[in-house]
Amino acid sequence: MIDPLQTASRLASAGLEAQSLRMRVVSENLANAQSTGAAPGADPYARKTVTFKAELDRAIGAASVRVRDIDTDKTPFRVEHDPSNPAADQNGNVKLPNVNALIEMADMREANRSYEANLQVIKQARAMVASVIDLLRT
Repeated sequence: MIDPLQTASRLASAGLEAQSLRMRVVSENLANAQSTGAAPGADPYARKTVTFKAELDRAIGAASVRVRDIDTDKTPFRVEHDPSNPAADQNGNVKLPNVNALIEMADMREANRSYEANLQVIKQARAMVASVIDLLRT
């Protein structure tokens, strides 16, 4: 049987892994927020989204988080009139990514806070184990 501290650590580590991936995807979205298509009229970078799912971890007997899918956002691309851009179509319009920097920054902040919360759970579990070991030594 797995003890509650080990269960907490395993659940928190699953959360760390999921939020770490989410931060990487958000970073990629932000890095490509101005990436246009390679050819005139071509589609630009499409925003990526991360979907999570709850999954039963049979070893600990608790629901854990896992990444279900990394998908592309289906919202339409922004279009700006910029005839001097190499990616402009015959009308001078350029398709820009469907990335909103404010939304991405909010997602990054939320993912970072979730990551830090999971990290704190692991730190607290370790501190509790160390306290128990110290008590057993005395």
